[in-house]
Amino acid sequence: MTDSAQKPTQGDLLSALAGMTLFSVLAAALIVTMMVPFLAVTSSVADQGINFFNNLPSYIQLGKLSQANSIYATRAGAPSLIATIYNQNREDVAWGSVSTYLKDAAVAGEDRRFYQHGGVDVPSVVRATIGNVVHGAITSGSSTLDMQLVKNILVQQSLQIPDATARKAAYHAAITDTLSRKIREVKLAIGLDKKYSKQEILLGYLNITGFGGNTYGVQAASRQYFSVDANHVSLAQAASLIAIVQQPSFQNLATEKDYPANKVRRDEILRDMHTQKYISQAQLTAALATPIADEVKLSTVNSGCLYASDAKWACDYVQRLVPTLSSLGTSAADRTRRWERGGYQIYTSIDLAQQDVARAAVLADAPATESRFDLGASAVSIQPGSGRILVMTQNKRFDNSGPGGGPTTTAINFNTDRNFGGSSGFQTGSTYKIFTLADWLQNGHSLNEVVNGTSRTFTQSSFSASCSSPFVGTYSPRNDSPEEGGPMSVIAATQNSVNAAFVTMAQQLDLCDIRDVARAMGVHRADGNPLVVNPSSVLGVNQIAPLTMAGAIATIGSGGLYCQPVIVDRIVDPSGVALPGQAPHCTRALSPQIDSAVAYALAAVMQRGTGTQGNPRDGVPLVGKTGTTDVADQNWLIATTTKVSLAVWVGNTTGHQNLRKITVAGTNGYNTKFNIFRTAMKSLDSDPAYRGTDFPKPDSSFLYGRKSLSPIISGKQ
Repeated sequence: MTDSAQKPTQGDLLSALAGMTLFSVLAAALIVTMMVPFLAVTSSVADQGINFFNNLPSYIQLGKLSQANSIYATRAGAPSLIATIYNQNREDVAWGSVSTYLKDAAVAGEDRRFYQHGGVDVPSVVRATIGNVVHGAITSGSSTLDMQLVKNILVQQSLQIPDATARKAAYHAAITDTLSRKIREVKLAIGLDKKYSKQEILLGYLNITGFGGNTYGVQAASRQYFSVDANHVSLAQAASLIAIVQQPSFQNLATEKDYPANKVRRDEILRDMHTQKYISQAQLTAALATPIADEVKLSTVNSGCLYASDAKWACDYVQRLVPTLSSLGTSAADRTRRWERGGYQIYTSIDLAQQDVARAAVLADAPATESRFDLGASAVSIQPGSGRILVMTQNKRFDNSGPGGGPTTTAINFNTDRNFGGSSGFQTGSTYKIFTLADWLQNGHSLNEVVNGTSRTFTQSSFSASCSSPFVGTYSPRNDSPEEGGPMSVIAATQNSVNAAFVTMAQQLDLCDIRDVARAMGVHRADGNPLVVNPSSVLGVNQIAPLTMAGAIATIGSGGLYCQPVIVDRIVDPSGVALPGQAPHCTRALSPQIDSAVAYALAAVMQRGTGTQGNPRDGVPLVGKTGTTDVADQNWLIATTTKVSLAVWVGNTTGHQNLRKITVAGTNGYNTKFNIFRTAMKSLDSDPAYRGTDFPKPDSSFLYGRKSLSPIISGKQ
């Protein structure tokens, strides 16, 4: 078969051009006259009909169609596709990427005079008009490929209308079988044929038309039903695809029950192709004898983060960030509409090599199959100085499908705030002490200043809080161990995370200032409510997301510079134009001098204090803080090097199981966070790009004092 042998010659086309517009307009006029009842057409009525026709819009554009969006991460320094997301399964292809069989089958089966008419096929219009006028509509046998393309364009345009009521009305107008709709299609089809070449119109039709379900265009249909590209389909496959167009809901190839109906239409198209000399008798015979079941090879349609190849939680987070990505538009609604229209490529900061290590550690040490209580765990890593998110994973597998995937899955991202698909957060315990420590140093105190670490009862009115009403009653915090207590230096209190010592320190400060330090380091509640300010807040009663705490501890790694967490490095729009991703937004939270002193104290935590078990001891300087709630139902380890931070949370998603009193994956539940952290951090440190260096040494004044100090600050009773 040769393409040129089957198509009209240039001379044929030129000879037909003279009559195209005339016959098309005459056909349109005929349709208009059929609008009056009883076929009693007067010249006045006909004139009114022609005027009505002339006043309709003349042109319609072959605009951009809904496309798939792609989300990428990085593996071995190169972009790696992790997810494809779309409202409509479609991939536009060029003329040369569509099989000749598909082009010929569309013309033979849907519009045999496509190359001769000017957008409207006069004989078909006359026949259909006479046959259907008694029913008040023209519904069959008259739509050319041009008119079908017009209808599909109008449908796609209606779906992009922001207002729901207007969108519904436009969609209804585009699909309802009415005479007025047909007249509009006729007028626009004539304009379409004037503006575009036959090749452009046919390609536009093949790229836009529906092939059942959410599949649009010949490329997506070829991939879905036959697992081949549109330029590689066989003759029988091409005819089967075009057969779907007639009744997509009943003639598609998704299920075997629709094969017989598809075959009937397929064989009609094949015979039409032979009659119109697109294929030979031998080709026809072979194609007719081809069983549909032998041709079909279904591909799974994998749209969405549920089907992401990796980093599903990061994928979901990116999707939820779309309304905030300024590169996509000027408003949240505009950005969402553009994303839904598709064609964007988003390149994230996720490092899949590190992601896979952290994910394996979380799944191994905090198994989602735990059935005795609701165990949750997450690990999230950020680069200090940029806020780029490198790792985001958790123990429950991602499943946002309607039925869900059972108790080992969830649609809640434990790492993020509720507004971005997360939970309401988790109490952070003693990790919150970092902010009291920083405020302590900012107010002229030192790390070797001695405070009273004995568990005791405090009068709440003795605490200052410039942003709050006076507190009433008493507060009796308890240390983690009965052996703790007595006079101790602040650095020792930090190393061993002594509760009473930090409450004593807070008593000498303004609780609102401590809150402000936390806020400067990016801390906020995951549920969107204001941070709680009271004496107990010093020990971490606020519910915060792990991503937030990873950003806070990264501040210490960057010399006191807080950078909002970002995950989108860059974007490429549907036209291939590169757009900015999330620009780093960094602010000075702590002075370099204060930061180095905080880091010095937190290094003691990881070297010989409560965080020792989590230290991979691979030669990379590490500073951090542990956190455990009163009944050990929430456990944390957050730490940073100068190049990468890591926050690990292990706890109850609901309920209050004490992790110290239960074994998880062969180890005490309290130690689970250490196991996850140690594995993930060791892997990060092993990559030269993330291997940290020494922290700056603090000025001696922050170690030994800058003012006259009392030997013990015992606090007011």
